[in-house]
Amino acid sequence: MASTILKRATGSFALKSTILADSLRIGGPYRSYAKIAVGADIVSAAPGVSLQKARSWDEGVSSNFSTTPLKDIFKDKKVVIFGLPGAHTGVCSQQHVPSYKNNIDKFKAKGIESVICVAVNDPYTMNGWAEKLQAKDAIEFYGDFDGNFHKSLELDKDLSVALLGPRSQRWSAYLEDGKVKVLNVEEAPSDFKVSGGEVILGQI
Repeated sequence: MASTILKRATGSFALKSTILADSLRIGGPYRSYAKIAVGADIVSAAPGVSLQKARSWDEGVSSNFSTTPLKDIFKDKKVVIFGLPGAHTGVCSQQHVPSYKNNIDKFKAKGIESVICVAVNDPYTMNGWAEKLQAKDAIEFYGDFDGNFHKSLELDKDLSVALLGPRSQRWSAYLEDGKVKVLNVEEAPSDFKVSGGEVILGQI
């Protein structure tokens, strides 16, 4: 009897693990497109949207919880930006951010003025994570605390199955004066095939 219960429990765990993996890969109805596309203006695609520069709570208070309009981030600049599902998560910490941090000199050599990481997190979480990764000197970190940036670009993703709630796709882009020149979106947030630093370096 105990053996039968164990087999049932083990089978149930395996089924749940399979469902979790499939959900992370598919994320519900899979959308293979986004509102933002090569040639689009990112500021026009997300009108009125601002991001929140990574900072400590005290810095947030002293700045009166200021936000940064997209035009101030992208206007008259060559920018590489990458989005990821969330701070302190596996692929994001171990692969995605390091692929940009470790290649920052190569980005600068190509004339890139800013390399930006954005996630659906508050700016305080992004700040603590950036400090933990020792990446703040190389990469600018921004929070998209309410997800409006990613929703506007249709790069949002429901990752409730992993207890993350509304998040973003894993993606990267190269922009000149706010115009998208290169856009890479992973098939699934758990993938790391097309959005890494090495890939987009070869596309600039």
